Amino acid sequence: MMEFRKAEKNDMVRIMELIRQAKAFLKANGVDQWQDGYPEQRDIEGDIRDGIGYVLTDDDVIIAYTGIDFSGEPAYKSLRGQWLNEEPYAVIHRTAVDNAVKGKGLAQHLFVQAERIARERGVYNIRIDTDEDNKIMRHVIEKRGFVYCGVVIFANSPKIAFQKCIHPSQNR
Repeated sequence: MMEFRKAEKNDMVRIMELIRQAKAFLKANGVDQWQDGYPEQRDIEGDIRDGIGYVLTDDDVIIAYTGIDFSGEPAYKSLRGQWLNEEPYAVIHRTAVDNAVKGKGLAQHLFVQAERIARERGVYNIRIDTDEDNKIMRHVIEKRGFVYCGVVIFANSPKIAFQKCIHPSQNR
C-alpha cells in the first residue's frame, strides 16, 4: 500500500540512495543537472529538519522523495521572464524516484500530493525549475499543467522555471 508522508531522520540513508540513483540516471541520459554534488546529504537533512521533505512509500519501502517548500526561493526574484502572479507559492525541489519504479507515474503522483498540501495551506501557486535538457522532468512538469515563465540562475547555472495556478477545489 502506498503512503505519502513527511520524511524522518531515519529515512536519510534510503533517500540518499534515491538521490545517488537520480544523479547517475541523469548523467547516463546526458543531463548535466545534479552533476556538481548537489543535492548533498546536508540539503536533505535541512529538508527533514525544516519539515519540507516528503517520501512516497510502497509497503513501507521508500520509492520516491521530494521537497515541498513554502518559504519561497530567493533565486526566483531574479527571473528573466514573468511569473503568472506574485501570490504566495510552494516550490517543488529535489524530486527523485527509484529506478526500479520509474515510468509508472510516481513523479506525477508526487506533484498531485504537492498540490494537495498547497491547497490545504491556502496556497494556490506552485513553482518549479529544472535544467533545459532534463526532458523527463520537463515532460512531468508540462503534463501537470505548469506554464513556462522564464529562466532563473542557480550557482551560475540557468534553469527553466515554471508555475502552476491551482484552483482551491481542484482534486487532480
